[in-house]
Amino acid sequence: MTASAPQDYFGLTIPFMSYIGLVPESIAPGHARAFLPWRQELTNSRGDVHGGTLMSVLDFVLSAAARGSADAAEGMATIDMNTTFLSPGTGDLTVEARCLRRGASIAFCEGDIRRADGELVARATATFKIIKRRPGGD
Repeated sequence: MTASAPQDYFGLTIPFMSYIGLVPESIAPGHARAFLPWRQELTNSRGDVHGGTLMSVLDFVLSAAARGSADAAEGMATIDMNTTFLSPGTGDLTVEARCLRRGASIAFCEGDIRRADGELVARATATFKIIKRRPGGD
């Protein structure tokens, strides 16, 4: 068995995001986007993507929007995150986040998860502490 190269998550290696199958799509100053293909292993008893999975991908994509680039010198530590679930996460999902304000030590972000039909699944807001990245990533 040959080991595959680790997935690049906007300049970081994040084994958990790789494990759940999140696909990073784009990053730009104040914006990040990713895609989560539906897999049975990620579902709850109803067959919808589990809320914990949704919160995990939101946390990552919101923090990526705060970093703003794959080569950012800072990392993000979540201070607070609030998630509202609006409809079931059925099928493939798109996660999109925006950094609303970034200061010297704190960043404020918001993001959404949508189904392929455009239906809003979840919305989150988060506050991140901006920290120096450790050698080798966060």
